[in-house]
Amino acid sequence: MIKLDEQQLNELQKDLDAVRDEVLADLGERDARYIRKIVRLHRALEVGGRVMMPFGFIPPVFVAATATLGVAKILENMEIGHNVMHGQYDWMNDPTLNSQTYEWDTVCTSESWRRTHNYEHHTYTNIIGKDRDYGYAVLRLSDEEPWKPWHTLQFINYILLSVFFQWGVGLHELETEKLRRREISWREKVPFLKDFFRKGGRQAFKDYIFFPLLTLPVAPIVLAGNVGANLIRNLWASTVIFCGHFTQDAETFTERECEGESKGHWYLRQLTGSSNFTGGRWLHILSGHLSYQIEHHVFPDLPAHRYPEISERVQEICRKHGIHYNTGSFMSQYKTVLQRVLRYSLPERRSANPVNV
Repeated sequence: MIKLDEQQLNELQKDLDAVRDEVLADLGERDARYIRKIVRLHRALEVGGRVMMPFGFIPPVFVAATATLGVAKILENMEIGHNVMHGQYDWMNDPTLNSQTYEWDTVCTSESWRRTHNYEHHTYTNIIGKDRDYGYAVLRLSDEEPWKPWHTLQFINYILLSVFFQWGVGLHELETEKLRRREISWREKVPFLKDFFRKGGRQAFKDYIFFPLLTLPVAPIVLAGNVGANLIRNLWASTVIFCGHFTQDAETFTERECEGESKGHWYLRQLTGSSNFTGGRWLHILSGHLSYQIEHHVFPDLPAHRYPEISERVQEICRKHGIHYNTGSFMSQYKTVLQRVLRYSLPERRSANPVNV
């Protein structure tokens, strides 16, 4: 990580705080209209997908229904649920868009997400041993984590994590690595497991039993469509999140480096530990604007649709302080994610040379 002295860190904090204050002062009807429009779009897509699904015995209709429902789930998880639960729209005083009461359409409970993501990940971003989102306890992505023989097969784990992403995120708070090391007991996790099975059971019942039974003569088709929609959402959400955190240029940090850090140092860590990717307007919307992961890590509680307009300011601040602003095309960033996963599947003595894919 680039080294800045205390005066430079204070200046960095002042520059970024000014951007944040400007956006906060400007929040209003434009932002409320935007999120309500996205909510209406999500509802229309979900209804449209579910209405078309029983006619899925016609192949083009099946594809359209599955894709429509998949996009609805992506919008709800990424642009609505994730951003609402960060408190980006709490100022609206709308109970349906409140960070503490919103429950999203995925296996992970909102309460668990706020603990593991909003607090743990955004506080300790990319600090090895503190940020459990970095590799999700199944991927080795840094030399700070000792290599073990099972890491050789971690690309298989990467594929499985992507396919079953909502279940992996839902079980994240189980802290399996601490259970393996016997730092915590299964008994301590009983309350979490009860919540997980309650929420996961509801989600599975809704998509895999309730809606198929409503259309009993074509239930297998509806079941297959719902499985496909969830798979689309899982693959897309995991890819977007990996591109924001696991690219080759996304830096990692040790606990010692971050002891007693100031707000300016926290800002610097967010800037250098994150990755953006470029694309069109709908790519940004469908990613929940996590295509601007740098801006999100710096300003997690600002409405995400504002990130494109403040990105130039953030880049100017990075240039001023000599900080690398990690961005590139979606495919180029994703390629480096795959390179990183493969690179750190090898022992330390061989991981110095990136693997080309």
